[in-house]
Amino acid sequence: MIKPIDPQLIIFARELRKNTTDAEQFLWQILRARRFSGYKFRRQHPIAHYIVDFYCHELGLVIELDGGQHANEENRVYDEQRSACLNTLGLRVIRYWNHDVLNESEAVLTHLWQSIQQMNSAKMSGSMQDLQD
Repeated sequence: MIKPIDPQLIIFARELRKNTTDAEQFLWQILRARRFSGYKFRRQHPIAHYIVDFYCHELGLVIELDGGQHANEENRVYDEQRSACLNTLGLRVIRYWNHDVLNESEAVLTHLWQSIQQMNSAKMSGSMQDLQD
């Protein structure tokens, strides 16, 4: 059974949407309104007891953008645990550094595009397998 999302988490997610980083703003302009790959993405979306930066339900994809604070050991371990928890929910987590989104955007978008295409191919072949069984 899916637990309902804590209402406080929803309020916090709304606040986060008002205070995005430059990297989040940049990527959101590309992902919003199905502009990138035709998939719908949500930003600052509550999942379990976390708020993820970007989420595509159709693909089961979470995109996280990390600033410099994620480089220290304590935050790195927390991020790994968070990703592992999201993975247990059947979600794939892709992480990018804010710096890379802003300064190496072509490489980031190429990687994201290729990842989505791989996920889409796997989804399609899984669907075909289901039809064959």
